[in-house]
Amino acid sequence: MDLKALIRDVPDYPSEGIIYRDLTPVMGDPRAMQFITETLSGHLSALRVEALAAIDSRGFIFGAPIAATLDIPFIPIRKAGKLPPPVIGTDYSLEYGIARLEIGTSALDDGQRVAVVDDLLATGGSAAAGAKLVAELGAVVVSTTFLVELQFLNGRLNLPDGIDVYSMVQY
Repeated sequence: MDLKALIRDVPDYPSEGIIYRDLTPVMGDPRAMQFITETLSGHLSALRVEALAAIDSRGFIFGAPIAATLDIPFIPIRKAGKLPPPVIGTDYSLEYGIARLEIGTSALDDGQRVAVVDDLLATGGSAAAGAKLVAELGAVVVSTTFLVELQFLNGRLNLPDGIDVYSMVQY
């Protein structure tokens, strides 16, 4: 399936010179979502993933159906202040400032094999922060998985060494 044909380019959004990759048309296509879920589920199944941690908020859209397909726990990694305590958190850099992600302290078990899932890999900041939180809970990050990767931003370089990095669509 040609997923790129469904991704809408929005020039000069959110600021001049940026081409925003709008995934909304992909999400609105049931066949595309089934294809994505099947493809990513197959990839993560082969890695023997035991839990899926998805990053707030668009990572949830892809992560929840994958976790359900694999019959493994879905773990939300949320923006600051969205989860009830106790949580741990970490700050990470954005192009325009600092953001914070948090995870529940009882969300994962020591040694549990976890995939961190998000919609898009750009600079790698949020994925690296999510992987850091998973590791702080004693779980093992075996993959960071995305629908889209903006390769020209070299986000892979900011992810932990030695783990699988997988994306279905590259720009």
